[in-house]
Amino acid sequence: MTNKTEEEQVINGEHEPREDDDEDDEEEDGEGVGDATAAKKKKKKKKKKKKKAAATNGSLTKGTPSKVAQGRMLNAGSFTDYYLAHGQTEPPSIPVVNLFSASADESGNISSDSKSLPPFPTGEIQPHPLESNSHRISSAELRAAERLQADLYSKLRHASEIHRQVRHYAQSFIQPGIKLIDMCERLEECNRLLVQENGLERGIGFPTGCSINHVAARTHPTAYDDVMKVDFGTQIDGRIIDCAWTVSFNPRFDPLLEAVKEGTNAGIRAAGIDVRLCDVGESVQEVMESYEVELDGKMHPVKCIRNLNGHSIGPYNIHGGKSVPIVKNDDQTKMEEGEVFAIETFGTTGRGYIVEALECSHFMKNFECPHVPLRIPRAKKLLGHINKTFGTLAFCRRWLEREDGGSFAVNGNTGKQEKYMGALKNLCDVGIVQPYPPLCDVKGSYTAQYEHTLILRPTCKEVLSRGDDF
Repeated sequence: MTNKTEEEQVINGEHEPREDDDEDDEEEDGEGVGDATAAKKKKKKKKKKKKKAAATNGSLTKGTPSKVAQGRMLNAGSFTDYYLAHGQTEPPSIPVVNLFSASADESGNISSDSKSLPPFPTGEIQPHPLESNSHRISSAELRAAERLQADLYSKLRHASEIHRQVRHYAQSFIQPGIKLIDMCERLEECNRLLVQENGLERGIGFPTGCSINHVAARTHPTAYDDVMKVDFGTQIDGRIIDCAWTVSFNPRFDPLLEAVKEGTNAGIRAAGIDVRLCDVGESVQEVMESYEVELDGKMHPVKCIRNLNGHSIGPYNIHGGKSVPIVKNDDQTKMEEGEVFAIETFGTTGRGYIVEALECSHFMKNFECPHVPLRIPRAKKLLGHINKTFGTLAFCRRWLEREDGGSFAVNGNTGKQEKYMGALKNLCDVGIVQPYPPLCDVKGSYTAQYEHTLILRPTCKEVLSRGDDF
């Protein structure tokens, strides 16, 4: 085999000159010291450039947000593409966990040997109310207790950041005239992509609620009108983030949206460890019902929808057992340390009381459902599908009719349920599945909704779903 000269090896990229080779050249050349020094500096500069390029290739490309949100009552300075600052693409395509890992490469892939918790953004921090809680913010013992819950906080913040990015993306394409079924499916596909949907381990917390005007919650999207509530969730290991806002493009509805938004913020400020639930409701009602709306030359007072509430959230249990009222009542139940709550408020120009109406599309297996022997084979089959795909998380008929039956990770493309309506009715009749029909005020009225999820940490409360939009 012919031996290649060193010069040929360098040209072909097979050999890289070493620093001690430079010194040999310097001795053999016999020329001035200045020439050798200059050559050495040139070679060192090349090596620095090479190292810099390697550092750039190993990181995500971060951009500058520039798209201003078009919806009414979103905070000033809110950008629908804010996630570009985290290295996300437009439209979003990189799973959120990969954006916040030190070991993520330029494609957003994360190495499997990274064991530390990703530094997801912390929510808005507020102190607990009441004089009895004044010591909490500076207590070393309570801070140590929080460190023991780092894994829980990481999961909640992970789900919250996914929710923020998905809803900001949704705000960029929700425009007058959009088909609402397309809007919901586009939002949910983005949610599945950013959370890396994997059955019960992580995925969508519940179906997208898209409710129009006098309908307060949970309608299957059908058509566009003036005031629309958008409510969806994300879950990581059963830790659910529940957050909602109201979309409107007509400025005449601004007082209604502002009333409900400020009512939600008042409820958040009032919430805390050892706070009575009735006090939270009183704070919400006092703020919300101080507003009025002029519609078609007539003034309408904004009323709280008194039979709708916020709620505590448990693992895989969206309605965890405690209800947070939005009007003054006599509920003396107290909030407790470590609990997660959805502070959810509804305002209306109608009578302030909703009833169940219209066709039901949302369902959920009861968290403590009884053991009931099923005699209908189709009901047994459907229950098996619900157990493995959704567990006790909410689902909708639209998901059952997808090719994957609601989860590609669980069912592949063979999960579609057919001729299931009789089986679903049977599961509802025996108490295994709970239907959640649309909730409506009087026809011709307008309702609005805002909602945030918070956790009562030992030292403070953290509004997990807070973003720069609302």
